[in-house]
Amino acid sequence: MKRRITSCSFATLVLLAAVAAPANAYHVAREIKLPGAEGWDCLAFDSRRARLYVTHGTHVEVLDAAKLSLAGSIADTPGVHGVAIADSLGRGYVSAGASGSVVVFDLKSLARIVEIKTTGENPDAILYEPTSRRVFAFNGRGRNVTAIDARKNEVVGTIALDAKPEFAVADGAGRVFVNLEDRNSIAAIDPKGLAVAATWPLANCEEPTGLAIDRAHHRLFAACGNKVMVVVDSTTGHAVAEVPIGAGVDGAEFDPSRQLAFAPGGDGTLTVIKEETPNRFAVVETVTTKAGARTMTLDERTHRVFLSTAQRNPPPAATPEQPHPRPTVVPDTFEVLVVEPDTR
Repeated sequence: MKRRITSCSFATLVLLAAVAAPANAYHVAREIKLPGAEGWDCLAFDSRRARLYVTHGTHVEVLDAAKLSLAGSIADTPGVHGVAIADSLGRGYVSAGASGSVVVFDLKSLARIVEIKTTGENPDAILYEPTSRRVFAFNGRGRNVTAIDARKNEVVGTIALDAKPEFAVADGAGRVFVNLEDRNSIAAIDPKGLAVAATWPLANCEEPTGLAIDRAHHRLFAACGNKVMVVVDSTTGHAVAEVPIGAGVDGAEFDPSRQLAFAPGGDGTLTVIKEETPNRFAVVETVTTKAGARTMTLDERTHRVFLSTAQRNPPPAATPEQPHPRPTVVPDTFEVLVVEPDTR
């Protein structure tokens, strides 16, 4: 039976469409090409100096975020994974996984200061915790955490996890949280006592990687390999929501002024999630990016999202020594994607 649309019902449809459409839709605004054929991992943003740090195989490329052009680089960081910013100390810290070390550099000049050996293999995620003034390097194969006194640039302890740590965040009030990928859980860490305070299982979450935080409302956003983002109360460890996201996610971010969480998928999608209340969340947009763009960082002032990716060759044939060979990067296809909200 055909239903006649009255003027009242038509107005309702228009209103619903307006509500459903995102107010500031995101889009890929720029693609910044960078030379080379190396792999990549995380990105980091220095808001005070408006610099973007892009990890790229054996070095870190530093971009001027205002000009979106190369401003310098930090060399000799083999197997680089992440960059931590200790703004109050004027220093940055790079996790060099292949050398099992953390490279300390000057935020102003980008000059190397010192290299610190970690207490576990393959340092991956890294962050600076302000209340303890310590840097924490999360060692993937070491299954532990190296704590570094950022004032002295000396190792002060190791935290055992007996799990593979992934991304980590700090709440700014004396707690650090890290996803435990092979345990489908989150560990809450005391950065001063150098101990795991609690471990919270993540139901319905497989292989959590990306992690973001809403510090004001005490919410953690764990991006999971089974295409969901689980929202967790950072004070109790209880899950409060689950939201669908894309496949192949490896990062996450939260924009506090817009109350938006982001999940970048290797399937070429960026899921944008609105925190309507601290207990209610909804996907408001799925942005088309590029395949492999699965790590990200955020400029909270401009609300720009930065992702990195490259084209890959077909993977080589498996061998007994390399049962799961990784595909190589097509030379000179590495790029940074700049995703911006539509201001019209």
